Amino acid sequence: MQSQRTGRDYLAVAGKGIMMGAADAVPGVSGGTIAFITGIYQELIHSLKQCGPQALSILVKQGFVSAWAHINGNFLLTLFTGVVVSVVTLSRVVVYFLDTYPELLWSFFFGLILAAIWSLVRHIEKWDWSLILSFMIGTAIAYSVTIITPTAIEPRPLYFFLSGMLAICAMILPGISGAFILLLLGMYGPVMLAVKEFQFGILILFACGCVVGLLSFSHVLDWMFTKYKSLTLALLGGFMLGSLNKVWPWKQTLESVIDRHGKEISLVERNVLPQTFESLSGQPAYFVYALGLMLIGVGLVLLMEFMGKSSNKA
Repeated sequence: MQSQRTGRDYLAVAGKGIMMGAADAVPGVSGGTIAFITGIYQELIHSLKQCGPQALSILVKQGFVSAWAHINGNFLLTLFTGVVVSVVTLSRVVVYFLDTYPELLWSFFFGLILAAIWSLVRHIEKWDWSLILSFMIGTAIAYSVTIITPTAIEPRPLYFFLSGMLAICAMILPGISGAFILLLLGMYGPVMLAVKEFQFGILILFACGCVVGLLSFSHVLDWMFTKYKSLTLALLGGFMLGSLNKVWPWKQTLESVIDRHGKEISLVERNVLPQTFESLSGQPAYFVYALGLMLIGVGLVLLMEFMGKSSNKA
């Protein structure tokens, strides 16, 4: 894992964290996808896995500096600072476009994830039946998650902690969106409201759940990458492919509910063609703009691939 970085390198890491945070704000896009595209995914998982009992032992016996180096602390601090800054600031812009121009935002992320699938599976040198099966299983799991009907619950303090545990596991999986898991649990609105209104008590509970889930799940992922890298890549590629069902830009709402703030929340949707969307909703499909944003998403993946290769060579 890369440990020697310049100030410019850490600025790039912070930028990747900002992109991860912005992606995680959207129900359907995973920050883990961004981490993989930009070439920091395995380092992130391994660094998180290091934050365990052994790190505490090193802290007691050898001091803070050794423990900090053990967990790759500079990398983690820089990355998650970018994530937090993005969630608090840039995510508001993302949520605005999600409410105002959802077709355009989904189009951009559709192109990004579509290209990200290629970015991931190209690391598999030789396909066999086990890898194909793993890819298909990942696709089926992610697709199944996208068609689950979200619930509507009255949030309680314990729910924020448990939601944090589950959502953070999804956030570090390419293709599985932590924000979408929150939506399924009926907790997306309450969590985003807590971020917007700086409800620190609720945010601390949610953050504690995230820490517990992150440190636990990272051990599983690190083990999978160490022992079964190609199989894991195929599974994650399938996750991405299955998640495309959620980010298709044009949808017809079949069932919805009004939340306590008077906002309509879609519960059941089906994907439709752009012209069908226009005839059903009476709203423009913005097809040309959407296609352009899809291509921008593809181009951005290629750019991030280049950035990832450049930082790995440094």
